Amino acid sequence: MSAFKYRHFQREIILQCVRWYCKYGISYRDLEEMMEERRVRVDHTTIYRWVQRYAPELEKQMRWYKKFSFSGSWRVDETYIKVKGVWKYLYRAVDKYGRTIDFYLSHTRNTKAAKRFLQKAIKGLKEWEQPYVINTDQNSTYGKAIKMLKEEHRLSASTEHRKAKYLNNIVEADHGKLKRLIKPTLGFKSMKTAYATIKGFETMRMFKKGQFDLFMYGAKSKLMGEIRLIDRQFDYF
Repeated sequence: MSAFKYRHFQREIILQCVRWYCKYGISYRDLEEMMEERRVRVDHTTIYRWVQRYAPELEKQMRWYKKFSFSGSWRVDETYIKVKGVWKYLYRAVDKYGRTIDFYLSHTRNTKAAKRFLQKAIKGLKEWEQPYVINTDQNSTYGKAIKMLKEEHRLSASTEHRKAKYLNNIVEADHGKLKRLIKPTLGFKSMKTAYATIKGFETMRMFKKGQFDLFMYGAKSKLMGEIRLIDRQFDYF
C-alpha cells in the first residue's frame, strides 16, 4: 500500500515541502506562506507531519549512496542542541573534506554514547571500507569506545585513533552550518521529533556537499538531479 495513498496532496507537493524545509532552514509557517503563493493551501502542522514521516525515510534510503562518497580519514565530535528546553548531544562524523559520514542524537555524553555512535557509523562497512584514522578531541570517552570496538572485532585493529584538536576544525565549522538550519525550529519538543527532523537536515546537507552527485549524472542541472533522485527513493511506496 502506498504511503501517499490517504494524503490529500500529491506526492510531488509533499516531497517538495519536505525537501524545502530540510534544505533552506525556514519555519513551518514561512513554508506555509510560500506554498500559498504557489496556490497550494496547506497548514504548517500538516507540513510538520510530512517532515516527521518522510525525512527519516529519505535518510534511510540514501544511506547506501553516501558510503561511496567519503574517505577513510574521519573527524568525530559532538555538539549541543536543545530538546524540550534541555541540552542534548548530537554526535557527528565527517571526513577530511567535510563530507558527512554519520550522526547520532543522545541524551548523554559518555563512553556508552560514543560507542553507540561509532558502532552505528561503521555498521555495514567492510573492513577495507572502515576508517584508517579517527580524529577526535581530548574527550577520553572516544578512546575508550574505540578500544572496546576493536576488542569486540567490530572495528579494524589497524584503525588509528588520533587526538589533534586543530584537525577537528572542519567538523566544528560544519556544526555551525547545521545549526543554522536548526535555529528556525525554535527548539524541539521531543527526542523523536528532533532526530527525525535532523535526519532530513543532514541528508539535504549531503546533497549540498555533492555527496550524491555521482548518482545524478545526466540531469539537466544539479537541482533537477536532486529532485529526481529524491523522487526515485519513494518509487517503491
